[in-house]
Amino acid sequence: MENQNTKQIALELGISEKQIDHVLSLTSEGNTIPFIARYRKEATGNLDEVEIKSIIDLDKSLTTLSDRKETVINKIREQGKLSPELEKAIQKAEKLAEVEELYLPYKEKRRTKATIAREAGLFPLARLILQNAANLEKEAEQYTNEQFKTPKEALSGAVDILVEAMSEDTKLRSWTYNEIWQYSYITSTLKDQTLDEKQVFQIYYDFSDKVSKMQGYRTLALNRGEKLGVLKVSFDHNWDKMIRFYSVRFKTLNPYIEEVISQAVRKKVVPAMERRIRTELTETAEDGAIALFSENLRHLLLVSPLKGKMVLGFDPAFRTGAKLAVIDQTGKLITTHVIYPVAPASQSKISAAKVELANLIKTYGIEIIAIGNGTASRESEAFVADILKDFPETSYVIVNESGASVYSASELARHEFPELTVEKRSAISIARRLQDPLAELVKIDPKSIGVGQYQHDVSQKKLSDNLDFVVDTVVNQVGVNINTASPALLSHVSGLNKTISENIVAYREENGQIKSRSEIKKVPRLGAKAFEQAAGFLRIPNAKNFLDNTGVHPESYPAVKQLLSTLNINQLDDEGKLKLQSIQLDHMAEVLNIGIETLKDIIEDLLKPGRDLRDEFEAPVLRQDVLDLKDLKIGQKLEGTVRNVVDFGAFVDVGVHEDGLIHISEMSHSFVNHPSQVVSVGDLVTVWVSKIDLDRHKVNLSLLAPNESH
Repeated sequence: MENQNTKQIALELGISEKQIDHVLSLTSEGNTIPFIARYRKEATGNLDEVEIKSIIDLDKSLTTLSDRKETVINKIREQGKLSPELEKAIQKAEKLAEVEELYLPYKEKRRTKATIAREAGLFPLARLILQNAANLEKEAEQYTNEQFKTPKEALSGAVDILVEAMSEDTKLRSWTYNEIWQYSYITSTLKDQTLDEKQVFQIYYDFSDKVSKMQGYRTLALNRGEKLGVLKVSFDHNWDKMIRFYSVRFKTLNPYIEEVISQAVRKKVVPAMERRIRTELTETAEDGAIALFSENLRHLLLVSPLKGKMVLGFDPAFRTGAKLAVIDQTGKLITTHVIYPVAPASQSKISAAKVELANLIKTYGIEIIAIGNGTASRESEAFVADILKDFPETSYVIVNESGASVYSASELARHEFPELTVEKRSAISIARRLQDPLAELVKIDPKSIGVGQYQHDVSQKKLSDNLDFVVDTVVNQVGVNINTASPALLSHVSGLNKTISENIVAYREENGQIKSRSEIKKVPRLGAKAFEQAAGFLRIPNAKNFLDNTGVHPESYPAVKQLLSTLNINQLDDEGKLKLQSIQLDHMAEVLNIGIETLKDIIEDLLKPGRDLRDEFEAPVLRQDVLDLKDLKIGQKLEGTVRNVVDFGAFVDVGVHEDGLIHISEMSHSFVNHPSQVVSVGDLVTVWVSKIDLDRHKVNLSLLAPNESH
């Protein structure tokens, strides 16, 4: 079975069978995806994390399909009804739904009207209907009994037998499925407008689109509108064509056969195919939404950290005052304050807030103020911008605070800052999110981060699994400082779990900073396998052995020692780096008895020890003055940060209160299949204002200069 899986996976993913076998073998030995991707490149042929996960996932689903086929074949064989053709058809099926369709006629059923009619001996009468026998009503008199007292009732029972047989005909069902998929329409109409106060579903009040053309986000919108009771969703079919197709199977028609066809098509087969198609559309839409959310999350986690800055976190609020938190260059909390910078606070309180904020900037040398983008954000931004006129060295950034409140109220936050209120913890989270987005965002359930679309309408387990995979991948690609990382961050490191992560932090608190990778082995519950999987992803700055602060795995330390000795490199100065860059890879790999891919990675790490992958990405836009929606003009050029990418466009923070939308049609002169081909979350973009709606607080943007727009 495994061999068959391997062939199928190779066919679907375009990856060699040898690579697939190695991945599945490494996985079965307990190796994690990040470890395989980074340290077993020779075995996998340099496959990345996504490709490795695809192999593992596809192997699981093919195994599930194969197991189901075996069960179905055995059950039909037990009934003595398994023909070679049927067995072949089941084995050829590529989806579980196809297997179930083939199994349907042989499935044990609850008692149906057709079952009762068969038990009452009406099958011969059903055959007479098919033979178009003369005077059927007279013939039916012979079949009356206690259950079917009249000829009319007996004929009705015979019709039930034929309806069930026809509605379980595999070929007819397959034709109907393809007919609906290719030629039918999905429609939606308004059911109850009072349930849609903000008219979110307005474009679906009278909507129709071909089934084969349905886009994922529309499927999810219809599902949600239907679930909320706002919309009625149905199909529009060519009924005449379907009835004709079923009718040509009979030499002649009589009223009873016509009734059989009508009931089988309208009440049985079409509703079943509609359910199947809506399920498949939803699964496809879910997969698309989850893939998009995952990609957005990956870019958000890779946003460049603002290292070595004194940051003031500013969590805005109207009535209860803004919570401030001063965070030093290492992310350590220095002090917290509450000020009342905006109405309804009195003028004297607002004046006092100005003095207090100015004092904090002076006292602590604040370089950046991180303002959360929630309630009272715009008013707070205007307040901060006004004060910064006296502090030209200080800038501010609007930080997406989605999920900050989730973290603030969490057990993790209570453990970190037991003496602080929820709001003050939120200000700390906002500041740290700017300093090191990855370290802060891993403390929050990814679903709360707000970079998806329709995330509450998809399979929550599938969504969680995929988002966790993204977080794990990014954390391991970036690497983790074992001496400063929180348990939340450590738990995403390959080979580590919640318990081991907490044990690492407890070990640090008891014994002081961990000084080498080998010392990690002393942490309780961290066994040989966990060490093998985790060590290469854990960084120890200022370690005695500089390799402990690189991505070089301890298993390769002897090879590095031999490499430096062979090249006569005593220190990694310019001369030493030049020697490394000049080596002949295949020859040196042979000398060291390691793979070429491993050698390439070692050299990259030696040339840039302690490098941070995120430094290659763009840092946030720093601002000093505030923009208001009413200050904007059509055609105005702005700089912004992409906050979210959805199927129909991207939302960009340009410094006004609401993020502006770049519709997919305003992204390029050439056809764009999906916005993610053009922009990603965290990108810095130059945009032009194309439409302003002051009443609805909305602004539309374009990536095309005014003279270029469509």
